Amino acid sequence: MGHMLKTAFKSGKFKFGFITMSCILLLVIFFPLFNHTDPLAMDGGMFEKPNLGEYLSGRNKQASDEPAADSGVADDIMAQFGLSSVQKVASNKLYILGTDNFGRDTLVELVAGTRTSLLIGVLAGTIATLIGLTVGLVAGYTGGLVDNILSTITNIFIVIPSFVILVLISVSVSSRNFVTTAFVIGITAWPWTARSVRAQTTSLRNRDHVNLSKLSGHSMPRIIVQDILPYVASYVMMAFILQCASGILTEASLSMLGLGPQNVASLGLMMNWASTFSALPVGAWWAFIPVVVIIALITFSLNLMNSGLDQIFNPQIRS
Repeated sequence: MGHMLKTAFKSGKFKFGFITMSCILLLVIFFPLFNHTDPLAMDGGMFEKPNLGEYLSGRNKQASDEPAADSGVADDIMAQFGLSSVQKVASNKLYILGTDNFGRDTLVELVAGTRTSLLIGVLAGTIATLIGLTVGLVAGYTGGLVDNILSTITNIFIVIPSFVILVLISVSVSSRNFVTTAFVIGITAWPWTARSVRAQTTSLRNRDHVNLSKLSGHSMPRIIVQDILPYVASYVMMAFILQCASGILTEASLSMLGLGPQNVASLGLMMNWASTFSALPVGAWWAFIPVVVIIALITFSLNLMNSGLDQIFNPQIRS
């Protein structure tokens, strides 16, 4: 694994994606150590504008009767959901990225949402990769009836739109946290990994070193782990990266429909809130633009890392 990572850093694409992803991870890890604000605390006014410049110059708004957003629009939006408009009053706190529809600090909420979405992506990617790797290795090595059964199951999952299954499962789950969401995403995202691993394992199962292990009386699990898995490890790493990126985008899609994790900030849920409470008509760009940017940066960096690995380990591209 260490040699594989050392080889991967020879790719400029991988290094750039890795540095970008590392910066995001450092922000997620260290920001809460310096800012202990609850991401769900509703301390500000509705859709307060970013006030860093005013705060530094001493001209920050004082808590008064001045509305944080357009008064008429804010009243209408709050009334639609049976909420009071008292929280729309601007405060004198520092809000680098303003506040959302509930008066929550958007920057704090963005960092917390990024952490949640990354956790969901990693967990979903791990589950999908493990299931796909296991199914692909067993099907490709054993062949025959077992291969036919596993391949049929894989093809069924590929034919049925995974997002439809995701929606149906999410609707049926009454209480959804980020672990549940990650599990639901993971168990529906493994077929393409299984199919690719199976194809590579089928080409490896009759190699000389594998036949030698068979003649030596080694068990199937030992042969798969020691004689086949190392040859597909680079692809597994690439598949894991893509599964993580896919998991983050899928969570955002589910949360936009209101089917994501509950009682916790996530990037998709922030987009859902911005859409539901009409951030665009109000002109509150800070409620959704930073979310879009962070999702784009994460997926772009992960896909760039995958492209860099493919450039290094794919013989056809390397040649």
